[in-house]
Amino acid sequence: MNMNLYALLAAHFPAAPAAPCMILPDGRVWTYGDVERASARMANLIAALGLQPGDRVAAQVEKTPESLVLYLAAIRAGMVFLPLNPAYQRHELEYFLGDAKPGLFVCRPQIRALADELAAKAGVANVLELDDAGRGSLIEAATPHADAFATVPREKGDLAAILYTSGTTGRSKGAMLSHGNLAHNARTLHEYWHFQPGDMLLHMLPIFHVHGLFVACHCVLLNGSAMFFEPKFDAARAMQLLPESTVMMGVPTFYVRLLHEPSFGRDVCRNMRLFVSGSAPLLKETFDEFKARTGHTILERYGMTEGGMFTSNPYEGERRGGTVGFPLPGTALRIVGAGGTAVKTGEVGSIQVKGENVFVGYWGMPEKTREEFTADGFFTTGDMGSWDADFYVTISGRSKDLVITGGLNVYPKEIEELIDAMPGVVESAVIGLPHPDFGEAVTAVVVRQKNAAGAALTESGIIAAIKDRLANFKVPKWVYLVDELPRNAMGKVQKNILRQEYSPLPRR
Repeated sequence: MNMNLYALLAAHFPAAPAAPCMILPDGRVWTYGDVERASARMANLIAALGLQPGDRVAAQVEKTPESLVLYLAAIRAGMVFLPLNPAYQRHELEYFLGDAKPGLFVCRPQIRALADELAAKAGVANVLELDDAGRGSLIEAATPHADAFATVPREKGDLAAILYTSGTTGRSKGAMLSHGNLAHNARTLHEYWHFQPGDMLLHMLPIFHVHGLFVACHCVLLNGSAMFFEPKFDAARAMQLLPESTVMMGVPTFYVRLLHEPSFGRDVCRNMRLFVSGSAPLLKETFDEFKARTGHTILERYGMTEGGMFTSNPYEGERRGGTVGFPLPGTALRIVGAGGTAVKTGEVGSIQVKGENVFVGYWGMPEKTREEFTADGFFTTGDMGSWDADFYVTISGRSKDLVITGGLNVYPKEIEELIDAMPGVVESAVIGLPHPDFGEAVTAVVVRQKNAAGAALTESGIIAAIKDRLANFKVPKWVYLVDELPRNAMGKVQKNILRQEYSPLPRR
């Protein structure tokens, strides 16, 4: 049996090729037949370029139907897909290309010169373009190819994707996800969230990470149903589409912004059956206000790049605000203390998970992979949490200082290294502070040198100096200039004290 993820998805496509898959903002419709044929042409192109099964296909492009088809074509051809956030800048791209060494890099036309330069340095043989309207040399090169393709056989353990997560040491880690990992998670969520014929998903998430690409798209494709495929979240546009939708997946920021719309309420949500929230903590106040306004209880779940979804509040039964529900079927989850023993109800400990959805390991980092797994095969997530008396899981913090802003992960070390290298800076500490819109705002606390260079440092100057070196979501929204950082007896910076000290400040 072919365990290629594409084979699983395609087996659930509607029998009628004209059935809609993606409905675009301008009214155009991509049918399942369109997806089959376009992915076949791209798969044939990838093979014609000389790539072999297991080679990597990297893509740094905006969200379009063609970019989703590129992903499907890559796994259909037996390749390993590497999605990259369009906001990534030179030094980030240089690292990813050099580390993954893809056989094909698909970029936006506006960075073609940079792409060619970095590709040559990394030994990437092929560079093609896909613009924000879904056109470019990728499409031109694929067009002459046949619109039929025999999906390449894959085993469950064969890689399907690599997604880079920022590392606390500054070096990003490539989480390797297999066909079996992704298939298990897709089947589990499709069943657990009760996807049904006629469902219409409102898709406003980006598709360069797990939530938008693997969770949302896989559920739709496995269901053989349609989605409103929007380039990004827009509250006014969501208000127009929600009455025609049945399911929405979003980050907490989406729901906060919808609640800012005066006319948002029960009538707009009259045909909805499910709102899902993830990628960042959902405030209890947002959970409660949303329920009061709409009559719908948001279903919050918990997962991460290294394994998709681990827990979910129930579809049927109480969805408890402030929690992420129960371990999903097929996922074993335990919460342990410092000695590795299980914590008691209400006690906070380290969350560890095990299951078919948990990733294979980190690309090119066997030692790091071994460090993150226990002797009995559990993955240490780095998140801290607790059980309540009814076994709902609550996430209480992150042991690795991760900042989640607008649903996107930011690790402080990468930013701190850039700031520390600036003239006039002694050291810096980057933290996340509560933000009403983004969940957390990236914030830098910077110690100045006691000289002219230090005196010249300003908040705006520091932000400007790193703005072109980092993806915009990583750039600090706030910078505080101080004389020293708080430290414990071992000399470690106490970021918890910084969060307490600066959180109450009324900055927006």
